[in-house]
Amino acid sequence: MNITIEKMSALDIEKINLNDFDNFWTIGILRKELENPLSFYIVAKCENEIIGFAGLNFVLDEAHIANIVVKTDKRNMKVGSTLLEALIKKAEENSTLITLEVNEKNTVAIHLYQKYGFTVTGHRKKYYENQYDAYIMTKNFNTYD
Repeated sequence: MNITIEKMSALDIEKINLNDFDNFWTIGILRKELENPLSFYIVAKCENEIIGFAGLNFVLDEAHIANIVVKTDKRNMKVGSTLLEALIKKAEENSTLITLEVNEKNTVAIHLYQKYGFTVTGHRKKYYENQYDAYIMTKNFNTYD
């Protein structure tokens, strides 16, 4: 599969059928994120079809992964890894670290983040849907060895 990564545009938002993804993000939230000057959003495409999207938020010298979303029928095809690599590259330009939250039961995602150098640095009780706990994971770009 030939995956290309592009900066998300307003036109891309109109092409995203959220029924093909997990029911968490809305078109309205994506539009607001795209308008936010402290956000950076990208789409993954295969043959001009949007198969995933992801976003970062910047606060001071830190980057925070807001989401990595892959079309349900395109999972386990390296789309998430490709999106994560692009987010890390963007975050490294202006940030000293990058953080995210992940459902503590999502072992596939946790292993992916660990593969890219993220470590568990905290815990949020009932973070998802006010019932599922999350790990806070962090990757530092500046090391002082």
